[in-house]
Amino acid sequence: MVDFMVIKTESLTKKYGKITAVDSLDLSIEEGEIFGLLGPNGAGKTTLISMLCTILKPTSGRAWVNGFDIVKESAKVRKSIGIVFQQPSVDDLLTGRENLAMHNLLFGVPRNVRKQRIDEVLSLVNLEKRADDLLKTYSGGMRRRLELARGVMHHPKVLFLDEPTLGLDPQTREHIWKYIRELAEKECTTIMLTTHYMEEAEELCGRIAIIDYGKIVALDSPQTLKNKIVGDIVRIKQKVTDINSLKKLDYIRNVQEKDGLLYLSIKDASKHLQDLLMHTGPIDFVEVRSGTLNDVFLHYTGREIREAEAEGGFWERMMKK
Repeated sequence: MVDFMVIKTESLTKKYGKITAVDSLDLSIEEGEIFGLLGPNGAGKTTLISMLCTILKPTSGRAWVNGFDIVKESAKVRKSIGIVFQQPSVDDLLTGRENLAMHNLLFGVPRNVRKQRIDEVLSLVNLEKRADDLLKTYSGGMRRRLELARGVMHHPKVLFLDEPTLGLDPQTREHIWKYIRELAEKECTTIMLTTHYMEEAEELCGRIAIIDYGKIVALDSPQTLKNKIVGDIVRIKQKVTDINSLKKLDYIRNVQEKDGLLYLSIKDASKHLQDLLMHTGPIDFVEVRSGTLNDVFLHYTGREIREAEAEGGFWERMMKK
């Protein structure tokens, strides 16, 4: 018997020959949670989500989605989930309303509630006035909003979002964030999203997991991870510094030297900055900023997520297998 979580994995593993893509992963996600999955290319994000969606079978371990075993009850899992692809997947030759009506038929939404449900999701993403316009007249942001509406048409317990705002302008991205929050709140939908926008993960996700080499290397709220791992970042330029002596200071968490500059991760820089400068000697300049989620990501993976690294269209590639 499994303690109910909307998503739960136990020692979930996927191997391709000698390569372990997902390595004994344990994860629990609650109802209504917006959960972020971050990681470099090849870290295991695609494989993990593909197993949860029943596209791939695990090598070992188990997982449940909405209480259903992903291997033994795959059909029930698929009825429990919605997916919003990174690449457009709506039909340009149909109107917004017609796209939603077709989805109703595919997922067996009862005839007597189809119209009501279409009106509900159109209202949710603020597309009522454009519902009867052809998709080819929609902007990129409007298409993404329609795909969000389509993804929750059949009341899925879990919604998987692949880079939900990739390529959108900042204002449209903020609008999409609003709709994602409302989906979680009004529909009680559990959302797992992948994103390379760190501010998106901070803005939306109650918790994030950083995955690297198939393992979850960090899991907590964005703020807790920043407070625990990064603190404040101090950048210093000077001619000579004994780095080893700085590492001995109890308020310094990490010291790195790059391009002639020192980068120090410090607990409460406002309290310790004066003492730090006494240990460094004469400096050319000093800069202090708060730690970011990107700093946390760098700490655990040694790499940055860049837009060019987005794992474009992985759902489409997986569905072709």
